Amino acid sequence: MTAPVFLVEEDALTGVFPGTVFPLDGPEGRHAVSVRRLRVGEEIGLTDGQGTAAFGTVAAVEGKDHLDVAVTSVRSEPLPEPRITVVQALPKGDRGEVAVETMTETGVDAVVPWAASRCITQWKGERGLKSLGKWRATAREAGKQSRRLRFPTVSDLMTTRQVADLLAGAAFAAVLHEEGHSAPLATAALPATGDIVLVVGPEGGVSPEELAAFAEAGAKPYRLGASVLRTSTAGTAATALLLGRTGRWS
Repeated sequence: MTAPVFLVEEDALTGVFPGTVFPLDGPEGRHAVSVRRLRVGEEIGLTDGQGTAAFGTVAAVEGKDHLDVAVTSVRSEPLPEPRITVVQALPKGDRGEVAVETMTETGVDAVVPWAASRCITQWKGERGLKSLGKWRATAREAGKQSRRLRFPTVSDLMTTRQVADLLAGAAFAAVLHEEGHSAPLATAALPATGDIVLVVGPEGGVSPEELAAFAEAGAKPYRLGASVLRTSTAGTAATALLLGRTGRWS
C-alpha cells in the first residue's frame, strides 16, 4: 500500500528538502490525525497538486489536527505530454461528480464543464457556482485518493462557442459520437505533444448545430466501440484509451 497523500498550499513545498520537518495542520492535518489516524513512524506524502511532492514519515502528532512530517525525499513531475482534456456536457444528478472522479483516477489532465443545448441540467446563478465547486472538490479528493501529484484542473462552465475556440487550438480534437460513419478513436493518428481535446455530449447527444460548429473548429466525430456509453463513463473510457495509445500508461 502506497503512502496516503495530503494536499498543501501552492508553493508550500518550495525550499523543502530531505531532512526538513514539515508541519501539516488545518483541514488536511485534521484528516490525517483524526480520520486516517496516522501515527509516528507511518509513511505520508504531501503534494501541491501541481506536480511537486514530498515524502517522509510522521515525526510527531499534536492534538486533533497537527502532525510533523520528517521529509526523506522530494519529487517533481514534468508536465504530461500530450495533455488530455475532456469537455464534459453536464449530466443529470450527481453523474457529473462520478465522471470527474473516475476521469481523475484514470489520469485526465483537465475537465471542462460544457452547457450543451440538450443538457437537462443547467448551471445558473448560485446553483451553478455550487455545482462547479462540487466538481472541483471531487477532482481534488480523487487526486489525493489516487495518489496523483498533479491534479486535473476544472475550468469554469463553457458555452459551445468557447468550446469551439478550445478545439481550434488543440493538436488533436475529437467529438465522441456513436453514429456509424464516425471513425474509431482507437486508430486515430495522435500527436506526441500538445493538447488532445475530447468532447463528451449529454444524454440527448450532440446537436447537429454543435457538431457543425466543432467540425469547423477542426474536431471530427469518433466512436469508442460498438456499445454506446453513458455520458458519465465515456470520458473515462476515452481517457484510458488515449493514455495507453500515447505511451503515458507504458
